[in-house]
Amino acid sequence: MTSLMAPAPLAGSDIYERILTAPGGLVVLEHADSGALIEQFRVIARLNGQSVYAWQAESGMENLREAHARIPGSQRLGNALRYIQQSIHFGVYLLSRFPLPMSAVDSTLLRQLARAPAGHVRRVVLLDAAPALIASFDDVAVRLSSNAHAAQRPRLRDGRWLL
Repeated sequence: MTSLMAPAPLAGSDIYERILTAPGGLVVLEHADSGALIEQFRVIARLNGQSVYAWQAESGMENLREAHARIPGSQRLGNALRYIQQSIHFGVYLLSRFPLPMSAVDSTLLRQLARAPAGHVRRVVLLDAAPALIASFDDVAVRLSSNAHAAQRPRLRDGRWLL
C-alpha cells in the first residue's frame, strides 16, 4: 500500500517570498549558508519557471532555472549590473563574493537598481556582503534575515514600515 504525501515546503520558499515582497529593489540577505540557499533557489526557479540568477566574480551570472546557462561577459560586476538594469523582465538576482573595494560606477549602478521603477519586479539580493559594503547601502537597501521573522518588530524608515 502506497501513501501519497504532499511534498514538504521548501526551506528557501519563505525567504524567496519575502524577497519578492520587499519594498525596495536592493535586498541585503543575512543567511548562514549562501551555497545551500542558491541551490534551494535553483529548485524554486525550476518549479515555478521564474528567472532567478546567481552572480559570482569567478563564474559570472548564471540562470538558475536553466542548467549551466551563463550570461556571456558577466564576470565583471559592472557588466552584470548593466545587464540587470537593462532587463525589462521579472528577475531575482543573487550577488555574492564581491570584489572589494567596489568601484564608484558599480556603487552608482546598485543605487539605481535599488530605486528601480515599480513597473516590474526586479530584486537584487546581496549575499555574503562585507559589513562595510552593507553600511554604504543602508539608506536604500532592505535588510532581511533567514532567521524566524515572527519575532521582529516593524520599524519606520523613510515613511514606510519595514519588517
